[in-house]
Amino acid sequence: MRNITELIEHYLKQSLENSLEGTIEIQRSDLADKFSCVPSQINYVISTRFTLEKGYFVESKRGGGGYIRIQRVDLPSLEAVQRHIRQTVGETIDQTTAEGLIYQLVEARFVTEREAYLLKAVMSRDALALKLPVRDEIRAKLLKAMLIALLTK
Repeated sequence: MRNITELIEHYLKQSLENSLEGTIEIQRSDLADKFSCVPSQINYVISTRFTLEKGYFVESKRGGGGYIRIQRVDLPSLEAVQRHIRQTVGETIDQTTAEGLIYQLVEARFVTEREAYLLKAVMSRDALALKLPVRDEIRAKLLKAMLIALLTK
């Protein structure tokens, strides 16, 4: 059985897939009622599972009639993805940002789950047991090299 966080995430992703515009607007309280949870659980799911690094733009308006708007940011073409990688990675990258980029590439089906698993293993602090900022510099160089190689296959 999945936990409530995964159920909410799955529901929101399905809603986004079914949306013609690639955007959904939800009310936190309505979603909390639907899943019999507190609104802060909805906030947690959105803030951890729907980040820009993972390919989502979230806009929130609080108060009466407030809403949360979630929009999927798609990576359109291989060239655009390669450009996005060069811009996102830069000279340094931390583990969380690297994993977010890998997640986004899996979601867009540019890399497989297996490739993502290997990429994440190499990006981990355990594999790169170096002091900062050298660790983030080496992580950036490795990630760029591996992604460019994977995406030009």
